[in-house]
Amino acid sequence: MCVLASTPSRVTGAFEARRAASDAAFSLHRGRGRGRGLAYAAGPMDPVTADIHALSDEIVEAFAAHRPDLATIAGIPGRDDQWGDLSVEGAEAWGAKLADFERRARALSTPSDRFGRLASSVVLEWLDEQRDSVVSGDALSDLNSIESGFQNVRSAFDVMDTSTVEGWEAVAKRLGTLAAPLESWLSALEAGRGRGDVVARRQVLAVIEQARVASGADSFTHGLLGAYGASKFVSPAFATELEKAAGRARLAFADVADKLEHRYLPSARTSEPFGRARYLRAARKFLGETIDPEDTYAWGWSEVHAIEERMQKVAAGIQPGASLPEVTAMLDADPARQAGSAERFLDFVRERQARALEDLAGTHFDIPDRLRAIDVRLAPPGGSLGAYYVPPNEDFSRPGTIFYAPAPSSTFPLWSEVTTAYHEGFPGHHLQCGLQVHLAERLCRLHRLLVLYSGYAEGWALYAEALMDELGYFEKPEYALGMLSMKLMRALRVVVDIGLHLELEVPKGEEHGGERWNHAIAVDTMHRRAFLPRAFAESEVTRYLGWPGQAISYKVGERAILDLRDEARRRDGAAFDLRAFHDRVLGAGSVGLDRLRAIVRDEV
Repeated sequence: MCVLASTPSRVTGAFEARRAASDAAFSLHRGRGRGRGLAYAAGPMDPVTADIHALSDEIVEAFAAHRPDLATIAGIPGRDDQWGDLSVEGAEAWGAKLADFERRARALSTPSDRFGRLASSVVLEWLDEQRDSVVSGDALSDLNSIESGFQNVRSAFDVMDTSTVEGWEAVAKRLGTLAAPLESWLSALEAGRGRGDVVARRQVLAVIEQARVASGADSFTHGLLGAYGASKFVSPAFATELEKAAGRARLAFADVADKLEHRYLPSARTSEPFGRARYLRAARKFLGETIDPEDTYAWGWSEVHAIEERMQKVAAGIQPGASLPEVTAMLDADPARQAGSAERFLDFVRERQARALEDLAGTHFDIPDRLRAIDVRLAPPGGSLGAYYVPPNEDFSRPGTIFYAPAPSSTFPLWSEVTTAYHEGFPGHHLQCGLQVHLAERLCRLHRLLVLYSGYAEGWALYAEALMDELGYFEKPEYALGMLSMKLMRALRVVVDIGLHLELEVPKGEEHGGERWNHAIAVDTMHRRAFLPRAFAESEVTRYLGWPGQAISYKVGERAILDLRDEARRRDGAAFDLRAFHDRVLGAGSVGLDRLRAIVRDEV
């Protein structure tokens, strides 16, 4: 599902029948030869490809019925007032449907056209991953600080329609019945606890804290009530109904916090590393390739050293004679380099997005008109700190949106936020995810709405930051330093994430050299070396420990895209076409890194 995880920033102290694309003639590029874009022309669909697309439609609708909350986030219409069953029984029923879909998918013939073959591969891979999750019993331990059943239930409200009476009615129904999915989610965790399959204590504490926020004075439900009161639909009777529903929702969140604290937490494990086998399984899910973790760990350290060297040179030009920590502290504290308020900060990001879209459309990217709309908003309180992106819905009535979750004491320094704007918005996640949703005549519905490989998506977003540096869009030295600081943080994620879960040694010559990675060393490293405030470094490391393999996807994905670009340049020489390369990378939707290499090399 094309919903992207949070990006740390200093401001935040830190997805009916398939819809035909409105731009039917839109083509990502004209050429079919090596190094050119993936050629596409509207026309009759191969019968076998049509069968795969039809099956994809069925799967999407079945998934939406299974998880209406995720359907709302994905922009799949029709179930915005419903909840799914997150229990073990719900997972097993879903597994039975997946088995039938997989049998039917494998019975289909191999399509003759490349996009048909892509659709077939994507459908089978997605079904296999979903079935693996059911068979492996992932529902039994579906709890972490950033991406589990709890956060998904909560996040569905962020993107629900509040522009119509029907939308508000769905909000009220969901709020009033929110206890049901949370109880089914807790029942699966209880089943896991009964089998000794429990998560680490730190993850439980993080969700307890999130549930307490959602149940209290800072609950997002108060924001919903305020938004309804300020809308044009105000009805005293419905306002009372909505307030009662919000009250029931807060009670449901309080119940979650109580049960986790008093029943689950005493059984939670103290050991946090996932170990080699579980880590590699998780990393492959995010990357679509199998890594050598020790080799990747060593490469991560080499990236850390190279980026730090670049940062030292840039920092010397900003404040000669000052250390890197002194320069970053000055940039954080300088009022002249701050937005001054949340609204001024959001306006700053909006202006960056508008300029990038205007400058790069038609030169480096082909951009459909419907992708030109992008929203920038503050996230509701109670979630993880950071910036994250939610793509447009299927008919683009909901624009792609960047959410920022600022810390209460944030002063909105801007030096590191320019790069985050390009990463989360254009030409990063907004371009990649928006195109994926847009290409209805090329990609099957399941691919467009439900498939997300973090290595591809985060790799593209990090590549987009590097591209904007190459194109001169970090016009101030501090903006370039901000870009490098985010790149350093992603490189440190590689060594910290792998080091923690495989319990590797910190190399000799580094701080804590010779010691094995643990939570305290990881927090200290992210605080001192990535220049993150300690509270945010704590949040980051908690994320890595609960969501193994995701944190490395940024740099590993960027490396794959940069290597493919270098390879194409060597092969094509003076004929190399950067715009065509971008078209080829973006034109097949989110895919695993192994498949991306085959697509760009024209091997499929």
